Amino acid sequence: MHIGIAAAQSGVPAKTIRYYESIGLIPAVTRTAGGYRSYGGPDVQVLRFIQRARGLGFSVKDVANLLALWRDKSRASAEVKALTLSHIGRIDRKLTELGSIRRTLIDLAERCHGDDRPECPILDDLAREAGGD
Repeated sequence: MHIGIAAAQSGVPAKTIRYYESIGLIPAVTRTAGGYRSYGGPDVQVLRFIQRARGLGFSVKDVANLLALWRDKSRASAEVKALTLSHIGRIDRKLTELGSIRRTLIDLAERCHGDDRPECPILDDLAREAGGD
């Protein structure tokens, strides 16, 4: 099947499939006599795997590791779990960071009158943090 069909069946845009091939995340597929990429069912399955992993926030590097583990039928599930727990740790750190950002923005929004006056604590804070004081 051509890349457009593989894209439709996997949910991965054709441009992204080409990108994954260019960085070596997926191997280059065979080409037809006309130069078109030719994908099969297993290729679509790999693309779906990648799409799901990326949807869960795994980095491209982590996806490459997960793919290698998925293909290795003698793998230890402990490796997969360790990679997943590491990803969860990154998510937890990001959530903490986002919570702090949210609290700061709520505080600034509450201090801003939001009326016709030019004074704005939000802009003042941004200028202060940018070294504009």
